[in-house]
Amino acid sequence: MKKIIVIGGGAAGAKAASKAKRLEPGNHVELYTREDKIAYSLCGLPYFIEGSVDDINKLIIRTPEDFIKNGIQVFLNHELQEIYPDKNCVLINNNHIFYDELILALGAHVNIPNIENASAGNVFTLRSLESAVEIKKKMEKSKSVLIIGSGYIAIELTEAFLKNGLSVTIVEIKDRIVSDFDEDFSKLIKNLIVTKTGTRVDIFCNEKIVKFTVNEENNFKSAISESGKEYSADFCVLATGALPNVEIAKNAGIKLGSTGAIYVDTKMRTNIPNIFSCGDCTEEYCIITKQPTYIGLGTIANKEGRVAAINATSLEHFENFDGVLKSVITRFFEFTISKTGLTLSEANYYASTINIEPISATVVKKDKAGYMPDANEITIKLVADKRSGELLGAQGVGRGANVAQRINTIASALKSRTRVEDLLHLDLPYAPPYSGSIDPILTAAYKLKELLNK
Repeated sequence: MKKIIVIGGGAAGAKAASKAKRLEPGNHVELYTREDKIAYSLCGLPYFIEGSVDDINKLIIRTPEDFIKNGIQVFLNHELQEIYPDKNCVLINNNHIFYDELILALGAHVNIPNIENASAGNVFTLRSLESAVEIKKKMEKSKSVLIIGSGYIAIELTEAFLKNGLSVTIVEIKDRIVSDFDEDFSKLIKNLIVTKTGTRVDIFCNEKIVKFTVNEENNFKSAISESGKEYSADFCVLATGALPNVEIAKNAGIKLGSTGAIYVDTKMRTNIPNIFSCGDCTEEYCIITKQPTYIGLGTIANKEGRVAAINATSLEHFENFDGVLKSVITRFFEFTISKTGLTLSEANYYASTINIEPISATVVKKDKAGYMPDANEITIKLVADKRSGELLGAQGVGRGANVAQRINTIASALKSRTRVEDLLHLDLPYAPPYSGSIDPILTAAYKLKELLNK
């Protein structure tokens, strides 16, 4: 029987606490969070703002009472101040609390750019239930919004604001939007946004915002870029990514990885005995590159929290977290945008490090038999290593949900280190409402095979 302290009430912390108690009901498990709620879905926030989730409380997966019923003590509004590894002790709300095992699920915070007047009123970030409520309230009284950043949250918020009648301006510091994708796919995504929305969305790239102008109440009026351009709107949302919360851990001697997040081994152990880390504060391992990476996703946080709890609890049985493929998916109206593994640009970046020769093939094809009335075009891009023939990644964009099943198939193939030749022999199910007789990913694979044989 152990005393297990979990710090953080998000996806990773909630999973870790629940799993630790289920594995060994005799464990004394305490869950601490600086927020007044726990176990809610950050990923659902844009859909609450949009209106398809009509009650913010529906995003709460489990309440403190649910944990308490299962024998887990929950402490809301409790801030971690210090960690004393040599004493197996943490300082929380000025109280010293001792542990046998400590699981850190410290989460992440919004990456706030160095912008003058960044703390002005009507400048929002989306990282909590409260922030979503505030953005929705402001949206309902507004006609226009400026979004700084163009990642997945920005795309989802753009849809939410458009559905509520606002015009949207997106300003991106990089040379293209959704830069996690290859350049050709970034252009494809931009084109579908522009085609879908017409004049209601303006997109500006290569623009660094350096200042917000404010009114006499210190509320946002406009944003000024380094080039001198001014972007006016009723309010502004910073969708500029997230950074791991690591300062307290770092001060305690817990090792950070090359990404700036907490370093862990495959058992989610830090460099200090009895201290584990999971979720958005934690560095991951990319299965393909075998290099450190950082990606804050709820699916990963849940898996890491589970593994951390198993290894913190068990004296005999251990479990590994093998790493990530950086699989992502999002929606823009009826379009699906998804990827897994490496893009071609990422593969070229790592080519000398992991000894690969990247090649790619892109196909544009109907997602089902062309004579079906609801057939839509999807674009699929596969990336492979010319030397070994192994698949490295895939990207997909298209109308409807059928992109997802293709990317899911490639994600499974990547985990098994499937070669292009092997992919061609997959016995994929076929019926006219679901696919053509030759699936788009097989068509892309045939094109890759031609390149492999050259």
